[in-house]
Amino acid sequence: MTDKKLEQQIDEILDRGVLKDFLPTKEKFKERLLSGDKLKFYMGFDPTAKSLHLGHAQNLLVLEDFRQLGHQVIFLIGDFTGMIGDPSDKSSTRVKQTVADVQANFKDWKNQVKNIVDFDDAENPFLIKYNSDWLGKLDLAEVLELASNFTVQQMLERDMFENRIKDGKPIYLHEFLYPLMQGYDSVAMDVDVEMCGTDQIFNALAGRTLMQKLKGKEKFVIANNMIADEITGQLMSKSNNTGIFLDLVPTDLFGAVMSQSDGMIRPLAVGCTRLSLENIEEMMKVENPRDAKIELAFEITKLFHDEQKAQEAKDFFINTFSKKEIPEDVAVYNSQEGIDILELLVSVEGASSKGDARRKIEQGGVSIDGNTITDTKYALVAGDDGKVVKVGKKFFIKLEL
Repeated sequence: MTDKKLEQQIDEILDRGVLKDFLPTKEKFKERLLSGDKLKFYMGFDPTAKSLHLGHAQNLLVLEDFRQLGHQVIFLIGDFTGMIGDPSDKSSTRVKQTVADVQANFKDWKNQVKNIVDFDDAENPFLIKYNSDWLGKLDLAEVLELASNFTVQQMLERDMFENRIKDGKPIYLHEFLYPLMQGYDSVAMDVDVEMCGTDQIFNALAGRTLMQKLKGKEKFVIANNMIADEITGQLMSKSNNTGIFLDLVPTDLFGAVMSQSDGMIRPLAVGCTRLSLENIEEMMKVENPRDAKIELAFEITKLFHDEQKAQEAKDFFINTFSKKEIPEDVAVYNSQEGIDILELLVSVEGASSKGDARRKIEQGGVSIDGNTITDTKYALVAGDDGKVVKVGKKFFIKLEL
């Protein structure tokens, strides 16, 4: 591979918009990639649910890109740290899991992502490791030695701990051990790069500290943008019981993508498909966002299953929902551009009050032409003329502006 071609491939990964923060710097990371060194990447996943979701898949796709450039990549299953419970971005202590809970949760993970990463490459497979292999063997003296590299003040700098203290909520000692244990993962595997979500930077930096102190080695920390609605900012997260999970059959996966709000179209296309940025921009130019969402749902379903199953799921969705769900005699409601969604729902008797309307929107029960409305301040625009508002499963009204 020529230096120019390698740099082009690296730029395509770095500039796509999935990777956000580079420590120490993006320039130094790119320089290392161009040096010809084969680096060891890893990303950890704690088994707190039985299915991964598209937020995880986005990160694995990036790791697969680096693997295809010849670097070693590791899918680390945090079967030990999962029993501690990661306090990141949590206002209260996580419920501790048993060994049986953890094992049941990650049982099917490999099967869920086998179509997007190559576990079977003869020369450089996508590796799976378990951090119980080393964390479970540490004795108390070794844990104390690791802990001596950090101060209580450093731990208390975490926002979630500061907030808990302010709110009078407890912080348990075992929660201080989480970043220490995640940090030791880097040492045990002797990695060069840790990828993480933006909520994991503190933990990843703990590993950077331990690598410097115990191995005299610099570790890069790369934080990925978490998938978030461009309009509401709501994150896709298994901890919040939201998101699109990877154990869904093709028809359900397709439908789950279609149920996302318009603000999720671009983030999902960038992070969870193999479409080029140019093709994504063309997709976003369509007049009806629903058409873009159908293309997006097809691409995602194709990626995790295959093209034939994606086409079957698309046909099923169109025939079942687009053509049959909306009654032929749906009532028409004359309205004006600019009316807010709460007022509209009360006016058409789709909600008993603005409070009721707000609750239905927050629960995902309101859509316009199949696009779920998540913004309670949404106001009708000219493009809503002729579209059908759906509330719950049986209430429909067609807009005439």
